[in-house]
This record gives sequence, C-alpha cells and structure tokens, in this order.
Amino acid sequence: MEHHGYTRNASAVFSLKYHLVFCPKYRKPVLLGPVAERLQALLTTKAAELHVTLHTLEVMPDYVHIFVESDPGMAPAKLAAQFKGYTSRILRQEFRHLRSQLPSLWSRSYGIWTDGTWDASIIQGFITHQPRRR
Repeated sequence: MEHHGYTRNASAVFSLKYHLVFCPKYRKPVLLGPVAERLQALLTTKAAELHVTLHTLEVMPDYVHIFVESDPGMAPAKLAAQFKGYTSRILRQEFRHLRSQLPSLWSRSYGIWTDGTWDASIIQGFITHQPRRR
C-alpha cells in the first residue's frame, strides 16, 4: 500500500530506492544485441521474483544501471548478488562466447547508491575505475 510516496507492509513504512551499477569482467563490451535484450528480460524477471520495482533499466555495452525500489527485508548487497548471480548463470548457459571470452560474466564489484545521493557523474566515476584487462 502506498502513502504519500512511501510504501507500507505489515510492519514498516518505507521508501528505499537504489541505483545499482555493475560491469562485465574487465569492462568488456559484451552486452550487445541479443545478449543485451536477454539481459533486460532476465533483470525484469528477477525483479518480479524478488518483489522489487524496477524503475529504470539501462544496459550499455560495458555496464548495467538499474534504479530499483525494494522493501526493508532486502539488503542492498543481497539485491546486487541476486541480479548478478541469476543473470550470469543464464547468460553464460545461453551465449557460449561469454564463457570463452570471460572467466566470469560480472566483475566482483558493484556500485549502489540511494536516490538522495545520486548524481549521473557517479556512474561514470565508478565505471572508469573498473579494471580493464591489459
């Protein structure tokens, strides 16, 4: 139930919105064409499974940015792990080249910010500092 921009469950009133950004390993630009389309579908499916609201979904060749709203029971770290683990497993099964090009699909790191601390330059700063394979 929503009330003045807040959501309510049995025991809490809340408004928890996060910007989550993560990159393929070595920032390889592999999120293109059918891979990007499938990734969008998988992220949408996972959001529904987790009962979180996906407000923004942006897939670029070398990063993913999602703006998601969840309840207090879903820790931000768990949210990131769920999205990354689920999509990695399925994309690597379905797209053979992702297994041969990368030891794992996603970099171990991710960035997560609350809406109030968000600024578009934050994504660029995070992405720029992700290691590339030399």
